[in-house]
Formats: sequence, structure tokens, C-alpha cells
Amino acid sequence: MCTVYILYSNTSSRYYVGQTSDINQRLERHNQGRVKSTKHGIPWEVVLQLDVLTRSEAMILEKQIKKRGARRYIEKHFGV
Repeated sequence: MCTVYILYSNTSSRYYVGQTSDINQRLERHNQGRVKSTKHGIPWEVVLQLDVLTRSEAMILEKQIKKRGARRYIEKHFGV
């Protein structure tokens, strides 16, 4: 099982899209500044979490979300 996730930072008003097999550990790494691309947006919060069966599915979905843009993906699929 893998998770595709979208994080949001109020500090930087940015979204971040990623995939992992352990969302709690990954969020902790983001909020500890151990991920270079999210270091300047701490604290991050999970705004969307989608579970898929395989890592390859997760990578495909992550790419689709990044191509569309996280905000637009959320608005289109979840009406938020």
C-alpha cells in the first residue's frame, strides 16, 4: 500500500505533492526540515491523502497531480 499526499504550508502559501509508504514518518521528515524542497515552508499539514495499491500507481497519480497542479486537482476532484 502506498499513499499519494498533498501538503499545504500556511507559512509559504504553497502545496507539495509526494508519495510514500508511511505518511506519518514522511510528514515528520517534512516538518523537521529534513526534506530540501519543503524546508522553507514549515509547518506542513496534510490536506489530501489518497491510498493506492502499488508504488507504480502512486508514481503515476503523483505525476498527474503535479501536472495539473495540486490546488486545481483538489478543486476538480473534491470541490474544495
